Amino acid sequence: MRFALALLLASPALADAPHSGVVHPRTAPELSDLALAAMAAAGIFVVRKAMRARFARKRAEAAKK
Repeated sequence: MRFALALLLASPALADAPHSGVVHPRTAPELSDLALAAMAAAGIFVVRKAMRARFARKRAEAAKK
């Protein structure tokens, strides 16, 4: 946990130079956009899997009673 906090505090110092102010047209999604979509999909998958397991366990307990 301390490592994560140190990493969060040090990350602005490790960042590149600030924006130059020059606007470039977007021709494709940025890598960060793709990474965000992948993480969102993975999060939905993990949550759905956990919810299925939770409700399956409740159904099994209800069937035993």
